Amino acid sequence: MKLAILSDTHGLLRPQVVEHLKAADVILHGGDINKQAIVDELRQYAPLYIVRGNNDKEWAEELPHDVTVTLDGVTFYLVHNKKDIPPHLSGVDVVVFGHSHKYVQEEKDGMLWLNPGSCGPRRFHQEITMMMVEITSKTIHVEKVLIPHVTP
Repeated sequence: MKLAILSDTHGLLRPQVVEHLKAADVILHGGDINKQAIVDELRQYAPLYIVRGNNDKEWAEELPHDVTVTLDGVTFYLVHNKKDIPPHLSGVDVVVFGHSHKYVQEEKDGMLWLNPGSCGPRRFHQEITMMMVEITSKTIHVEKVLIPHVTP
């Protein structure tokens, strides 16, 4: 199973990101989408699990604050801000969060912690990133996808 993991699109789906979405079986989005049109477009490519970010206002009231989903035997917990992660998560293999716009891939407390960074508008001099994840027999392989900085 192939997953596209992204966050902090802030109203922008770059063509390079869309190419990766087309190869995904499932999309996980860590929030700060900024408009319904992005959600609608994401749903065209694959089943979507999405959480509300701090910049997702009235239009996003129906989006959940956090989501727990098991995909191909691996349980994911999604939330926008790392500060909102409960101190004791049980039965979770992978934590996905966003908010900081900084790429994170680390093992901690027996779980894989992932922040795909931001693939929306470039902020300061940060990289534009997302993740592609492949799950094979409960083994998780994470690929950092660096999107070239091209002004949309």
